Amino acid sequence: MINTKDILETINMIQDENLDIRTVTMGISLLDCASSDIKVSCERIYDKITKKAEKLVVTAEQIEKEYGIPIINKRISVTPIAMICASSGGDPIEYAKTLDRAAKAVGVNFLGGYSALVQKGFAKGDEELIRSIPEALSITERVCSSVNIGSTKAGINMDAVALMGKIIRECAEATKDSGLWGPAKLVVFCNAPDDNPFMAGAFHGAGEPDCVINVGVSGPGVVRSALSKIPDANITEVADMVKKTAFKITRMGQLVATQAAERLGVPFGIVDLSLAPTPAVGDSVAHILEEMGLEQCGACGTTACLALLNDAVKKGGVMASSHVGGLSGAFIPVSEDAGMIDAARSGALKIEKLEAMTAVCSVGLDMIAVPGDTSAEIISGIIADEAAIGMVNSKTTAVRIIPAIGVKDGEEIEFGGLFGSCPIMKVNTYSPAKFISRGGRIPAPLQSLKN
Repeated sequence: MINTKDILETINMIQDENLDIRTVTMGISLLDCASSDIKVSCERIYDKITKKAEKLVVTAEQIEKEYGIPIINKRISVTPIAMICASSGGDPIEYAKTLDRAAKAVGVNFLGGYSALVQKGFAKGDEELIRSIPEALSITERVCSSVNIGSTKAGINMDAVALMGKIIRECAEATKDSGLWGPAKLVVFCNAPDDNPFMAGAFHGAGEPDCVINVGVSGPGVVRSALSKIPDANITEVADMVKKTAFKITRMGQLVATQAAERLGVPFGIVDLSLAPTPAVGDSVAHILEEMGLEQCGACGTTACLALLNDAVKKGGVMASSHVGGLSGAFIPVSEDAGMIDAARSGALKIEKLEAMTAVCSVGLDMIAVPGDTSAEIISGIIADEAAIGMVNSKTTAVRIIPAIGVKDGEEIEFGGLFGSCPIMKVNTYSPAKFISRGGRIPAPLQSLKN
């Protein structure tokens, strides 16, 4: 029986605590669009995306109105385009233009999948696509890109790490006069999941169905509000409260996911449990950690608080959905979290502390801005460190870093919208250039041998 108290509680979560569905993402396989003629391949891609996703936005809007649940983004993820490039050859930029045109035609916010999976080396099409990323992201509006450079099974492709440091700088240079959107739409992964609904790292893995619906939930404000009601609770009680709250948030995500899948006539994939913050007041993961008892995020104890939060979110959420996947945990993007912005601005939160935090949360160094003169080798070193954490701990880690061209340490840049603003964070300028230039592959760790 429906409990009136639960209904009122959910309404309050939506109205006062920023509870929402962050994204409904349709994954679409493009494997059957491949052709030896790039023009034919692009035509097939456009036709398939616009046919499959024709009603995605309107369906999500109908669900939003019927249930009173805000759905912030409607998105598409596609097969990594490097896999399609392998069969057709030609200029990968044509695919980027086609994807952007299709995204605009169906009205989605973003389309992810201008991607390559190179954890063990470069296959045909991979390097061409990667080198085209700066131009692709500078000339398109809605296309997002990702490159997976490592995994627990394969190790870390250091040639790809070196290349991505250069590519990120080129993305920043190419979009320095248009808000630095290039590097903001590019993620470098280790252990990238096939079913992630969140941008900029979403792509549709080769083992996924032809078409699927994945949903990402968000509710940092709800968790913080719940914890504010038990100010004197012990740590066990704090963890229990987070679990109960995550269960309620995820049930809403499951409802939206199953409804969207049923109405669109495609399978339901997963609910991603990640607590995705925004710059809005009251919608911050950092503020949850401060509610646990930290003076400010970044203080000693921050990593422990985040570990508790991440684990409790997963334990509560996994019981509320038939299929959980994606990233699932707590995001800590600096520019997209009001509390993180404040902590970075005050100096309480530094890159080294963020790196430690990524060992126990979802993803990694996300939406951090560094001085514009940061070298490609230093960026590659940051990527290598983050990938090592993911590889050794058998978890997804990522880097989305913004070299703020023309901006110095201590200044700030403004992105606007969900991307927020970001203080420029100081980086260690001692060079890792010789290490990065060695190339080759860091071998997979011993724990990869689980067959």
